[in-house]
Amino acid sequence: MKKNALVFATFLALLSACGSGGPPPPDWKTDAADLIERYKKHALLGENVLAERYFQQAVAATGGAGRVAETARLWLVRCATRRAMLIDDACAEYAELAAVEPVAANDAAYHRFITLAWTNLDPSSLPAQHRDFLRAAPETRPATLEKIADPLSRLLAASLLVMRKEATQQSLAVATETASAQGWRQPLLTYLKLQAEQAVQRGDREEAARLARRIALVEQSLSTPR
Repeated sequence: MKKNALVFATFLALLSACGSGGPPPPDWKTDAADLIERYKKHALLGENVLAERYFQQAVAATGGAGRVAETARLWLVRCATRRAMLIDDACAEYAELAAVEPVAANDAAYHRFITLAWTNLDPSSLPAQHRDFLRAAPETRPATLEKIADPLSRLLAASLLVMRKEATQQSLAVATETASAQGWRQPLLTYLKLQAEQAVQRGDREEAARLARRIALVEQSLSTPR
């Protein structure tokens, strides 16, 4: 609960950029911060219809205030969440908005990070949890995953390794267990299937069967109404 409150407060601060001791933020800011967290939760659970509803409501909150940069940030969060689930989102909506309205430098850097435009990208411009990951050499980068404390940030980093074809068997295992520990069914199913494919390729029948049992459980959960 404390962690969720911290995430909510951090996103709200990014949207509002207001100092402490001032007036409370207007409703559109608190609504957008709450709704984007709900989007992330349900997207990671594989509840796509509900997730999309919350996301569109978040966009309506910032859009209703005529805030282009804040709306762009919502699309950036959506893109990062989808890429953490190994969905190859091109972040086109963020790019379109950023082309017509100045956006924060750290947002622009984060966009480059999640879309793999890493050439000459300054690690210090990224959120702290991804700086050492980006600084690491390609061959040592998978080993840095377990040092990323935030689960979603760790899962995003693992997914970017897969997209860059730098993932190892161990980094897939880290991603799988990160998703499993959080109960994030959508990325968990994807990573279990990736591991199962590798097990089949290695001829490891026992491991493939173990993963198949886990896959069946997750698929059953996804098909059960909540």
